[in-house]
Amino acid sequence: MTQPQKTQRRNLLKGAAVAAGAMSAPMIASAQTATFRFQSTWPAKDIFHEYANDFAKKVNDMAGGRLKIEVLPAGSVVPAFQLLDAVNKGTLDGGHGVVAYHYGKNNALALWGSGPAFGMDPNMVLAWHYYGGGKALLEEIYKATNIDVVSFLYGPMPTQPLGWFKKPISKVEDLKGLKYRTVGLAVDVFKELGTAVNPLPGGEIVPALDRGLLDAAEFNNATSDRILGFPDVVKNCMLQSFHQSGEQFEILFNKSKYDALPGELKSIIDYSVQAASSDMSWKAIHRNSQDYIELKTKDKVNFYKTPDSILRAQLDAWDKVTTQKSAENPLFKKVMDSQRVFAQRAGSWQNDYMVDFKMAWNRYFRQPAKKKA
Repeated sequence: MTQPQKTQRRNLLKGAAVAAGAMSAPMIASAQTATFRFQSTWPAKDIFHEYANDFAKKVNDMAGGRLKIEVLPAGSVVPAFQLLDAVNKGTLDGGHGVVAYHYGKNNALALWGSGPAFGMDPNMVLAWHYYGGGKALLEEIYKATNIDVVSFLYGPMPTQPLGWFKKPISKVEDLKGLKYRTVGLAVDVFKELGTAVNPLPGGEIVPALDRGLLDAAEFNNATSDRILGFPDVVKNCMLQSFHQSGEQFEILFNKSKYDALPGELKSIIDYSVQAASSDMSWKAIHRNSQDYIELKTKDKVNFYKTPDSILRAQLDAWDKVTTQKSAENPLFKKVMDSQRVFAQRAGSWQNDYMVDFKMAWNRYFRQPAKKKA
């Protein structure tokens, strides 16, 4: 290469670098932070609100300053049960809650969380949602109710207790006439069992128990129940129930705000949901098991296993309620049919393949019964 050619090449490269710098300057300037205002449906002190913050932190950390989600506790902008409407209208950019809270829009929405889900555990319900047709059905229901949001489900919740009772119950008849708190389709199930149901949001339950407006109530798990103050007003908790044995969380976005995001930020949200789902599962095992110990030792709570007769009565009531709802609402039936098909296949696999972990746990930790003299 001659000297004039070398000089010409250097000038071309220099010009290209200058041009690239000129082009990148406005691009850098335009990469401003998009701030999304979120609200959870949980009190600030609840671990569920902590889960909402955990998800937001994952998005914020990975977005590198291009997207920031700010999470507010329930009631900061709207009451807990009005979250869906607020996100739909753009009053909020997004939120964190559960699908069952939207039960009043279409009762089929309560099938994402309420009831026995044909024997599926919470993780299997999420598998049905993402790989068995549930996601498309949820979008169909939202469209039918003129709700224009982007929904992500995540976070399989442990089986929820039957609840906190002023007196322990031993038979179905003990439920009759009790003023009881639950939400979603569980409202219909417990009404079928004879209770007078009041579907209060989480932050209002313990005060209602304390004032005698409720005789019994369920919320969710050992950690939430302890933080919300259940053991301060009631000392009896009945464990195991089918009323909400497969629930999960929902992360909502206003569709216009979400659609305006570039593809890479949408991917960050998607993968943050998946990461938060695993993280929430692991944290729940850690925190719930520790708080279960604290409830027994420090708070002196009496725990009882819900009798099988009551569990069977729940299933009977569930079948009656869902048969009626399916006849009244084609979308309800459509969701039930989809769950049934997936549960039959996935449940057969899981029940046949999974070992009984109780056998091993009992071997190492359950003290053998002392023989009578």
